Amino acid sequence: MKADRSSVAQQASAPLEVVSLVSLGQHPVSGRLRRAEQDARALELCLALERQSAPGAVSLSAWHASGSEIAPGSEQDQALRGYLGMGLESLTLVTPDAPGADPLKAVDSSLKAVDSSLKAADSLKAADQPVIDVWPLLVTRLKQAAPQLVVCGGQGETGEGSGLLPHLLAESLGWPLVEGIVAIESCDGAHLTALQALPRGQRRRLRVKLPALVSVDSAAPAARQSAFAQARRGELSSLASGELVHDAQAEAFGVAPARKRPKRLKRIKATSARDRFKAAAAKAEGGGGKRLEGVSVEEGAAEILKLLREEGVLR
Repeated sequence: MKADRSSVAQQASAPLEVVSLVSLGQHPVSGRLRRAEQDARALELCLALERQSAPGAVSLSAWHASGSEIAPGSEQDQALRGYLGMGLESLTLVTPDAPGADPLKAVDSSLKAVDSSLKAADSLKAADQPVIDVWPLLVTRLKQAAPQLVVCGGQGETGEGSGLLPHLLAESLGWPLVEGIVAIESCDGAHLTALQALPRGQRRRLRVKLPALVSVDSAAPAARQSAFAQARRGELSSLASGELVHDAQAEAFGVAPARKRPKRLKRIKATSARDRFKAAAAKAEGGGGKRLEGVSVEEGAAEILKLLREEGVLR
């Protein structure tokens, strides 16, 4: 009985292990690498949790998964140091077991089987470098470290940017996943209390059992400015965690300049408290709409086409 009580007390005194996953971002205008906006907001929430907790109650670390070593002074190195400038002493680079190996020599044979029509297209360019799938590296490292809480951005700014990484990690680890978190209110080691963003500026308080994985979007508070001196002092350390895995499908993707997207229907994006209140209190628009019942398929399609033309989606 005494041994059981001592083990419980030891677990209660152990710090809460929190991991913030960060990635390389890209400036939308210049195209230069930078810290990713959503990942920086996720790290800001972790720093706020560490600040509001008792000293030593939270152990925070930041990880970046990379298929190879990052050379000091490179553009990738400069971008990742933007996270160090937020107040971190170090940032861990999760790399394959053989980081010194040249990934070009291990390209999957599927890269050679790219469709001939894709090669012939002038506006498309097949991937000329191997694409490393980093989520298996993160799964291996997370199983080894066993943190209680993992926080990341909802979508990356480079690579595929599909937003599937949090889902793949949660599925592989068997953890609950909560999306759209804008604030972490408290964490007692067994449960997490957080605010989730809802449409029209509303918020919902959730209580999640740990271990858990949460993702952050642009509705979360903006990240602090990166301090240059702190970014220079911080350390980037590599940690081998798993085998090199190639993404054969992504290697066969075609890359082309983005085209102008069609106009979207009006969507309320509330960032400040005032905007959220106005959006939540405002009545739903569309009072002049039509409710169609018992109409044919042709009549329904004609009404939808008319609405799209009135909104400027189709011209």
